[in-house]
Amino acid sequence: MTYRRSRTGNPRPHELPHYQALLDDTDWASLATACGTGEALPTALASILDSDPAVRAAATDNALREVTHQNTIYEATVPVALYVATILNHPALAADDADVPPHRPTLVRLLEWLGDTAYDADDECVAIGERHFGKGFLDEDREMRAFRDLRPAIFSAVHLLLGHDNTAVRGAALVAAIPLAEHPVLTAHRAELVDHARHLLATSTDRHNRDRVLDAMKAWGHDTSALENADDIAVRERYARLKAERDSWWAADETGGYSEDPPF
Repeated sequence: MTYRRSRTGNPRPHELPHYQALLDDTDWASLATACGTGEALPTALASILDSDPAVRAAATDNALREVTHQNTIYEATVPVALYVATILNHPALAADDADVPPHRPTLVRLLEWLGDTAYDADDECVAIGERHFGKGFLDEDREMRAFRDLRPAIFSAVHLLLGHDNTAVRGAALVAAIPLAEHPVLTAHRAELVDHARHLLATSTDRHNRDRVLDAMKAWGHDTSALENADDIAVRERYARLKAERDSWWAADETGGYSEDPPF
């Protein structure tokens, strides 16, 4: 598990360490990343709070690149995710609403990364892992298990941004909160998230956010038909058609019917 190499110890379910303590007390050089080990991470992570927006953007790229590759949870992912959570409400990012081309606001990018990482460790990913590797999958994938255990702590920081003044921040916070709320102690928050989801669907045209929110509401048993717009319906029908074509191809292939590549 990643966090065993930090002298700060495991925070309680809803408790985040101080960001500076996390930087100072984690043995970053011993933790595996996508490209090696994390000795460069402390400098990059600290620079995310730089007063210069361009420096913040470059540092965010450098830090997240170390732990982002092929939907994998690395050893360094957990302390990076904790650090990101601890700084979400830092004054250096609170008013960072302006774009720094070609980058989005740092706060939005951090929330998007947290959301993507949470989806990479969600219940569906666990189910897929267990189908391929057996019921002991999470016992072997200690990094994913560590991230999943810390979802309440990360959620506590993301939750504070659901009512942010900036629309992009609100949307990214909601999309990040949805997979985090799969944790058993957070399921009571789903009613609140549904309220935010209804508002997003009434006001946002962001395709990614709408897809994530609609999928979550359906999974939680809500009828979304009155909330879908024409684009939502077109996308849903296209996905259904492609799935039917793919399933038909696989069924035919099993009986020797086709030799072409499946439609994607």
